[in-house]
Amino acid sequence: MAARAGGQVVAAGAERAVSGGNTSTAQSMCGRVCLVTGAAAGIGAVTALELAQRGAAVVIVDRDAEKGAITAEQIRQRMGNPNVELMRADLSSQEEIRRLARQFKRRYQRLDVLVNNAGAMFERRQESVDGIEMTFALNYLGYFLLTNLLLDTIQASAPARIVNVSSRSHARARIDFDDLQSRSGYRGLQAYAHSKLAILLFTYELARRLEGTGVTANALHPGVVATNFGLNQGGILGLFMRLFRFAFMGPEQGARTSIYLATSPEVEGVTGQYFVKCQAVSSSPASYDIATARRLWQVSAELVGLE
Repeated sequence: MAARAGGQVVAAGAERAVSGGNTSTAQSMCGRVCLVTGAAAGIGAVTALELAQRGAAVVIVDRDAEKGAITAEQIRQRMGNPNVELMRADLSSQEEIRRLARQFKRRYQRLDVLVNNAGAMFERRQESVDGIEMTFALNYLGYFLLTNLLLDTIQASAPARIVNVSSRSHARARIDFDDLQSRSGYRGLQAYAHSKLAILLFTYELARRLEGTGVTANALHPGVVATNFGLNQGGILGLFMRLFRFAFMGPEQGARTSIYLATSPEVEGVTGQYFVKCQAVSSSPASYDIATARRLWQVSAELVGLE
């Protein structure tokens, strides 16, 4: 998260987030509707601010109503864009995701850009209200369910874009269908990497299913960003995050690729790709396994009760 000196959630200078302040490669977003999850602070807040600066109507989603309301108000004031609002939801809860989707559809007839950004890492295994391992529930299943619930609106808005925040850590993981919820020998970093690989498999399968619809789906690694991510953890992970936070990039830099994929005409029509530093790169061999992706989609649909 950005520093909150004096209640400041959106970091100063965040509006220059694209490529060192060069915004010429990104198009105006006037008349478009965007939704960004995990947007009360950090790279989500910077992404929302940049979209608002370009004239989009922006819905920021976060489970922290107070912090989210502060962020939305800051963006409205700084960008002079009144069309920024908070929709509160805990994205580890399937019931709350469904409520969010219904609320969004009551308010908006279109969705041009969906940025699935929310995520967390948990040192100790815990379960969501739905009885699903929390990292998998929040980081991956939340993306899967929200995207599918909003997909009809997104397709009706084509050309439209879906942007999923993954991580380079996915390369250390594999999908174990016998232990999707990490019941055996839970390790926080491994569960996190597992969820990020699932995001890539989902993104590539989604892109295949959306071929020819005018809707693109891409994923990205934002870099190692100095947010509050991991700071609430104890043990080695929390200690590492606190000791080495100074060496990480700021949220403005971390948001660049998300903003690029959401706005740039350079990626119009580009789909099923993985981006690092605004460049398409190869992800791990495991992420391209079509059979695994299809099976994961089916298992995920069963876990969230989708047809």
